[in-house]
Amino acid sequence: MTDGRPVGIEKKRSTAVVPIRIPPDSPDPAGDLRLSDVDEWGRSERFRAVARALYEPIYSKWFRVEWEGLEKVPTEGGALLVANHAGAIPSDAPVIMHGIEKELGRPVYGLADYFFRTVPVVGTLWARGGGVSARPANAYRLLKEQGQLVLDFPEGTKGPSKSFTDRYQLRRFGRGGFVEIAMRAGVPVIPIAVTGSEEAMPVLFRVPTVAKALGLPYFPITANLLTMGPLGIVMPFPAKFNLRVLDPIDFHVPPDQERYSKSRIMEEAERIRGLIQESVYDMLRGRRSVWFG
Repeated sequence: MTDGRPVGIEKKRSTAVVPIRIPPDSPDPAGDLRLSDVDEWGRSERFRAVARALYEPIYSKWFRVEWEGLEKVPTEGGALLVANHAGAIPSDAPVIMHGIEKELGRPVYGLADYFFRTVPVVGTLWARGGGVSARPANAYRLLKEQGQLVLDFPEGTKGPSKSFTDRYQLRRFGRGGFVEIAMRAGVPVIPIAVTGSEEAMPVLFRVPTVAKALGLPYFPITANLLTMGPLGIVMPFPAKFNLRVLDPIDFHVPPDQERYSKSRIMEEAERIRGLIQESVYDMLRGRRSVWFG
């Protein structure tokens, strides 16, 4: 004690070196928001690999798919694939996606109505397989920022919901939104004509009251259902699929403009619809059989 005040005892700080274990260079699970191969769109390459293995017999043995002009699909960079759409449960989408992934090794993202994303189980499987909600912002990012192949069916639900008596008569391509997306992203449109999808699951008639009650875009009664019973809900007929890839279409306009000519957009959309329709008719004229091509 000095000056009447107690003197505190100062504790000595340890200068010992404490070893710290430094982990090896590897992704930090805690810092990685995705702990699997699922990308930001919900697509999983592992899931796609399993799906390809399971779908290959359907593709090559059941539908016996044949392509013409597949070399016109670019091997790199973004491109918007546009095709006609048909069948109560359309088989054209998986046929196109599987074929391009198999032959070119490029993933394909398919645009579809947001409704499919909301269906339990189906929505998850759809996303894991490469399905994306058909919103302009989604398509733009995939095409412009990520340089992906994107598949779009401009007929929307009007294509698959049409009856068999109207088969291969393409519906209006909406308001040409796909053309504006391609212009804005600065990518080509690759038209694809498809035959076989109409006969795979033909719609005999629709029941609008049931569709409205269930909140569905349409409720079809198919020939598959009448001939195969409950199995016909998901089982397509073994119609032969033929696909023809047409020449890429470039619009030669600057990308990312504030607005584009609505009349030009509609003209281009109708022109593309006409090219696909003409090709479909040409393919049908050369087809000997629905089942054997």
